Amino acid sequence: MAGDQVTLLDFWASPFGMRVRIALAEKGVKYEYSEQDLKNKSALLLQMNPVHKKIPVLVHNGKPVCESLIIVQYIDDVWKEKAPLLPSDPYQRAQSRFWADFVDKKLYDLGRKIWTTKGEDQEAAKKDFIDSLKLLEGELGDKPYFGGETLGYVDVTLVPFYCWFYAYETVGNFNLEADCPKLIAYCKRCLQKESVSKSLEDPQKVRDFVVMRRKMLGLE
Repeated sequence: MAGDQVTLLDFWASPFGMRVRIALAEKGVKYEYSEQDLKNKSALLLQMNPVHKKIPVLVHNGKPVCESLIIVQYIDDVWKEKAPLLPSDPYQRAQSRFWADFVDKKLYDLGRKIWTTKGEDQEAAKKDFIDSLKLLEGELGDKPYFGGETLGYVDVTLVPFYCWFYAYETVGNFNLEADCPKLIAYCKRCLQKESVSKSLEDPQKVRDFVVMRRKMLGLE
């Protein structure tokens, strides 16, 4: 859609923002990236997302769309002529939304518990995190991507967390490849796509960010 004004309000380390970046890259949509300071929220962010006051926000021709999964669906609806992310079959669409919702409800909160806790709380979070990944492994099976042969909605939802795995492993002292080899192999396969590799952050940089935050919380 030529002439569209597209701006993404985002924070570099956000896996939710990375979802939107991947979706835009898959569709070949040109956009302006606006890095946000989450401790000192901009007037634009507060204006565009007055309800949650969170990133990411996609601003399309002056109109804001909020919440990453909703934004990805919006991108798929608006720029539907290229790289469909959701399947056309209603049942398959429902399944995709189910697993994306599972990722949304589980991975961020459990990952956050791993790096913001110690001792028994951290061990419990690690177990739940690995169990969740194993469920995802079972759903993936032997398919290249969750939806089959092409990168789709569930992949866009899940794979941004891959660049956070190193931080979780370092802080929690565990190895996800040992526990979930098929899922890690899948993540590496996704990274072979330029839309993914250019949208994800460096795991070392994310780890350093997490370690800094742990020090601020008095956990290091």
